Amino acid sequence: MQNDIHNDGDFRITRPERLERLYGAVAPPSTLKETEYIHRAYRPFIEAAPFAVLATAGSAGLDVSPRGDPAGFIHIEDSRTLLLPDRRGNNRIDSLRNILEDPRVSLLFLIPGIGETLRVNGSAEISIDPALLARFAMAGNLPRSVLRIKVASVFFQCSRAIMRSRLWDPATQIERARLPSTGSILKAISNDAIDGDAYDQALPERLKTTLY
Repeated sequence: MQNDIHNDGDFRITRPERLERLYGAVAPPSTLKETEYIHRAYRPFIEAAPFAVLATAGSAGLDVSPRGDPAGFIHIEDSRTLLLPDRRGNNRIDSLRNILEDPRVSLLFLIPGIGETLRVNGSAEISIDPALLARFAMAGNLPRSVLRIKVASVFFQCSRAIMRSRLWDPATQIERARLPSTGSILKAISNDAIDGDAYDQALPERLKTTLY
């Protein structure tokens, strides 16, 4: 197989047939697990997830954004619809700008201690319906908007990546001090225009008071 793929001296894969020869046939469970709606077997994963990653695309570029709240923060409105509140952030709104231009989105749900992840592909629209915002009030504050996501496909990803990374293994956790602080990063990137020490000192309280 290796000779078949590399016999022209080009180590780039540029054609689907070469890619398929390299990786081989898809195992039947890998296709059978995909549904066009939120199957009852997949509901518990969404309801137990306190964290998800939202992927979007637009003419300005790609965006992958972390989203988190207490478990079940992404609501299942029905078997083909998810509701995702957009909490307070840095106001870059890269994901939302992309959705206005290209509604296609992908979600990756992660659950602490669980190896499998859940993937959802679909399309999103941005809503500021007051009744919908009120459903997602936290600490007396409403989200700025809510994404209504129409589901196109749902499937689980096996636990290999989590196992290889030892993501949930306490032994792999490192102390925050081993990496550059947010203030020191901003100081370096801004060529000292931002006072990194002052930023770091103010950050814990700012996070606490602006969480929602």
